[in-house]
Amino acid sequence: MNLSPKFDATAATAEVGHPVAHDSAERHVAGSAPYIDDLREPAGTLHLAPGHASVACGRVTTIDLAAVEAAPGVIKVLTAIDIPGVNDCSPAMGDDPILANGEIHFHGQVVFAVVAETRDQARRAARLGQVAVEAATPAVTIEDGEATGETVLPPYEFLRGTPDDALKGTAHVMSNSMRIGGQEHFYLEGQVAMAVPGEGDEMLIYSSTQHPSELQHIIARMLGRPDAAIVCECRRMGGAFGGKESQAAQWAALSALAAHLTGRPAKMRLDRDDDMIMTGKRHDMRADYKAAFDERGVIEAVEMNFPSRCGYSADLSLGVNDRTMFHADNAYYYPHARIGSQRIRTNTVSNTAFRGFGGPQGMVCAERMMDEIAIRLGVDPLTIRKRNFYARGRDVTPYGLKLEDNIISAVVRELEKTSDYKARRRAISRFNKKSRILKKGLALTPVKFGISFTLKHLNQAGALVHVYTDGSVQVNHGGTEMGQGLYIKVAQVVAEEFGIPVGDVKITATTTGKVPNTAPTAASSGSDINGMAAKRAASAIRDRMAELAAKLHQSKKSEVHFAGGRVTAGNGEMTFAELAKQCFLERVSLSSTGYYATPKITWDRSTSSGRPFLYFAYGASCSEVTIDTMTGEMRIDRVDILHDVGRSLNPAIDIGQIEGGFVQGMGWLTTEELVFDGEGRLRTHAPSTYKIPTCSDVPEDFRVNLWASKGNRENTVYRSKAVGEPPLMLAISVFSAITNAVASLKKGKVPVLDAPATPEAIMRAVNAMRAGG
Repeated sequence: MNLSPKFDATAATAEVGHPVAHDSAERHVAGSAPYIDDLREPAGTLHLAPGHASVACGRVTTIDLAAVEAAPGVIKVLTAIDIPGVNDCSPAMGDDPILANGEIHFHGQVVFAVVAETRDQARRAARLGQVAVEAATPAVTIEDGEATGETVLPPYEFLRGTPDDALKGTAHVMSNSMRIGGQEHFYLEGQVAMAVPGEGDEMLIYSSTQHPSELQHIIARMLGRPDAAIVCECRRMGGAFGGKESQAAQWAALSALAAHLTGRPAKMRLDRDDDMIMTGKRHDMRADYKAAFDERGVIEAVEMNFPSRCGYSADLSLGVNDRTMFHADNAYYYPHARIGSQRIRTNTVSNTAFRGFGGPQGMVCAERMMDEIAIRLGVDPLTIRKRNFYARGRDVTPYGLKLEDNIISAVVRELEKTSDYKARRRAISRFNKKSRILKKGLALTPVKFGISFTLKHLNQAGALVHVYTDGSVQVNHGGTEMGQGLYIKVAQVVAEEFGIPVGDVKITATTTGKVPNTAPTAASSGSDINGMAAKRAASAIRDRMAELAAKLHQSKKSEVHFAGGRVTAGNGEMTFAELAKQCFLERVSLSSTGYYATPKITWDRSTSSGRPFLYFAYGASCSEVTIDTMTGEMRIDRVDILHDVGRSLNPAIDIGQIEGGFVQGMGWLTTEELVFDGEGRLRTHAPSTYKIPTCSDVPEDFRVNLWASKGNRENTVYRSKAVGEPPLMLAISVFSAITNAVASLKKGKVPVLDAPATPEAIMRAVNAMRAGG
């Protein structure tokens, strides 16, 4: 495995651009990094467990909680009538009750919550609840939902040109459909929160959440208190991947409700089975597509439609499904296009944010179209991809955005060379001709991923920086740390501004009590917006310090330089700590807030026009696989990745994100299968039935390099680019390689292969090919 990132060394400065270890790396390895469940519990802390009905859909007729209330250790049982304010934990639409009231909409919907002295007592008591329901037939699948005609949101569409005419007037037209599965977040740290009552109406909430401000608002509304009375804090999460953006709110709200009603601290930590049953997943979709193309495989028109299983409520389905549409082009130019989405209501848990936020589903469909065109024409799929790339004169997306930073051809050209693609393609062809049982596949696929929240007002961040008289610095900002290295990157930015070692910058827990009204840490924008806000705060303090240094040493402010923990001003010099002390003595403020709002974002959803993204992150991945046509088993033999992060803030962190994102995407597309039965019950709700990738699944030959970038053309923090989500879509190369391997069984026949490509799915595709395609 190649862990030596290729990056532009000239981009590195004193602190930014170096492969600095994660701020909690040693504590992670030692097991001493405290997560919410590790925090010392205040005396008298109570514990909660959820209770739910046994059906997925129907009207509640009776709730018998007598046995629950009489169980050992039980202090109180919470139901909807106990909520003094608004019974809602939705991020926007007001359609997610904290506790169900009269109707059951999915299996696992929480009807009551037990508050007991211990977690074990609460969980045992919760099993004693009797919830009688007049059951109705649930809509479980996308097709079930389509039959009812119910949606959580209206359909939406992009239209460019005249695709109907183009689809009729072209010699080559294909029409097909594929299924794209959902995905469980499977964060190592499950959903957990602890509420501690304070003085008067004050309450402190510790939560494993990507969005402390949203929790603050929801809990305040639920209790009928002002936002200022509720403080939400999160030092770190043990993984999130989008699953703690909106999904953390319900458990924090229940903890707060218990603390409000009992006057005692209250904590709720979900069991893994309950966590998987009760929280949303990546949206699964059916992708229906038509494409018209010429004899060279160049697309002339597409019609793409994405019916999506959203679950029983809207949650974040508006943004997720919109982003599927935004990325249905991936890196390809569609002269004429109709791209639509239906947000289907089903009686399943409401699906939610997941790394990539809908973009991966759109890209999978785009890559399937490229593979299908290549198979039909008998051409190398990479050739078809390159012929369809965005290029000069072919550089406007289906939603009207003109690309200004397109480097996809250069990235793919470089990876094609370094991965030795052509020679390996020839070798694989020879292997497949000789091997009857084992078949190899190879694919090189691109990634073009838009960076910014498509909801304009979320593109903002705040930070708070303090310099102390000993020269140490404290930084706080609205971004949350979920293992992705945001805290250390922001610390590097602050250290760079002051010219001090990053070890002198103290990172503090994200809290609504310091930085208010924050956006979620999502959309890959954490470093972009929080790093820039912290940079501006530090810069404001540095400017004040520079003015004093110039005064003390009788020099010009422009002659003051901060570097190596020292400050020079003309012929004078002092340590950063000495100058900080002098600032205090001279009554110069050593504290500042910083604020950043992403520029140029102008997207107007109602007219489908404007600029939804500040820039794009680019990458490419080449994967080689071997499948066993007798068993459907698959092995990934080698992976080569070249990814664009602009001028990296921290190459070690970025390489880690690329590797992790790829493996998570690989799991989504190959092993992670969500199975609901006909009654709407999730059957894959534990690691015994739901398979995430393990160490043995990681390719033994795994080569990751950073694109030698001159920096982001947009004025981002030190010209870096986001890296959180885009790498997940690099794993689409694995799915395309499997398609390529199956296609080798019968020339010109397109495999019927859905995602995830489990051994069973591969065997179905193989059998279909052998039976005639």
